[in-house]
Amino acid sequence: MNEHAFLRPYHDVRGGYVYINPEQASRFAKGIAGDFNPIHDPHSKRFCVPGDLLFALVLARYGVSASMRCRFVGMVGDEVPLVFPEEPGASFAITDTHGKAYLEVEREGPVVTDPYTIEALTRSYAAFSGQNFPHVLVPLMEQHQVMVNPARPLVIYDGMSLQLQEPVSGLTETVQPQLESAEMEVEGKRGDVRLDYALCVEGDPFAHGSKHLVLSGLRPFDAEVMRGLEAQYASWKAAYEAV
Repeated sequence: MNEHAFLRPYHDVRGGYVYINPEQASRFAKGIAGDFNPIHDPHSKRFCVPGDLLFALVLARYGVSASMRCRFVGMVGDEVPLVFPEEPGASFAITDTHGKAYLEVEREGPVVTDPYTIEALTRSYAAFSGQNFPHVLVPLMEQHQVMVNPARPLVIYDGMSLQLQEPVSGLTETVQPQLESAEMEVEGKRGDVRLDYALCVEGDPFAHGSKHLVLSGLRPFDAEVMRGLEAQYASWKAAYEAV
């Protein structure tokens, strides 16, 4: 697999298949995405590989198309053998050896293959995940007077998209994600969130993207309980950064 050096610590390739173990997934979530969602912890009973890592591997393998849309249709567990198609077309899926799909991809337009540009883009959109909780999601939950289960906070990716405004290559500057809008629709115990953002260099946007999240097990908002969950999340981050 033609992956970039910065992704090598977060997956293995054996026999033509891609494998991601819980430790690799957790390191990517925390170190690259700044995402401390407990479902990415190695010992979580609900462990799954971060969607951002799957998308990063897609970009590393196939490049960044001018327009890309991804839909997460399955949760990747420990050491699942993943099949990345050798010659994908405009639409393809990342599957396991039994044909079960985990990520569906649609793409069109010119493709950027410059490794520095791909890494800069990858680090930027992944870092956007680290801003989701508590900075974006907590105000949304408070606005709608709902919150996730503090004992089992489940927030998962449903899909994401990325559009380049113009062809980019040789990008070495730091790319900053900038939130443009955040919306949430609540139906029963489920919340559907859409986050629209821009990827900017020195304040100027050159790409736009969106992330669709699903919040499960919603219950009435409790400000005191939510403050406790935020404090717990902050302690997980502090413990990681102290190592």
